[in-house]
Amino acid sequence: MALYGHELRQGKGALLIWTAVIACMLGVCVLIFPEMKGQMGEIDGMFSEMGGFSAAFGMDRVSFGEFMGYFSVECGNVLGLGGAFFAALLGSLALAKEEKEHTAEFLLTHPISRRRAVVQKLGAVFTEIALFQAAVICVAAAATSVIGEKPELKEMALLFLAYFLLQIEIASICFGISAFIGRGGLGIGLGIAALFYFLNIIANLTEQMQFLKYVTPFGYAEGADILANGGIDAAYLTAGMAFALIGIAAAFIRYCKKDIA
Repeated sequence: MALYGHELRQGKGALLIWTAVIACMLGVCVLIFPEMKGQMGEIDGMFSEMGGFSAAFGMDRVSFGEFMGYFSVECGNVLGLGGAFFAALLGSLALAKEEKEHTAEFLLTHPISRRRAVVQKLGAVFTEIALFQAAVICVAAAATSVIGEKPELKEMALLFLAYFLLQIEIASICFGISAFIGRGGLGIGLGIAALFYFLNIIANLTEQMQFLKYVTPFGYAEGADILANGGIDAAYLTAGMAFALIGIAAAFIRYCKKDIA
């Protein structure tokens, strides 16, 4: 498990920075809810008349005057997009950095198989995501307590579970891609995360593009849909986890056979 520990130590700085930034933004988003609550009646009316824009972000299916509706859209976008970028960063650099930083020769001379190296690197990625998510949940819970709101625990748990699975899926897909490239993985990973986000917006705009929700993890992590349906859409989630497994399998197959520079 030496490589696993090394990966965690090496990624400690990025984990702390991303966690601090996203958690701070989420906390501020929660803390300003009481100031905005009095204006939510007018805001709800305005959003209801914005047609496609409201549908794109799920604002037509929730009430901003209620904390959970506000949290699912405003805070959900912060955590959803920020968490997706963080997961993409972790996954896309996990294997590719060995060639980019010219450390592959040092790593592969150690008595550890490539398969074990992939397992330990993937474990480190998932551990960092779990730590990130745990810290964000603690900050959100503290901020919610400060403003005196008592949200439904089941709904909050479902939202955070959806965001966690979203991060796992994106990290797994980018992890698989990182096995095929030697450099430039960061840009590809962040681009994939952004692409997934906009695919979900497109799917929300028109019925003809609903099939895109099977492609993007934001399809099952849509806060408005989770609140409206009382759960995570099983079909979208199943497709997402299948993509995650394909990414992990691709990483094992490719990295164990490739010629590493």
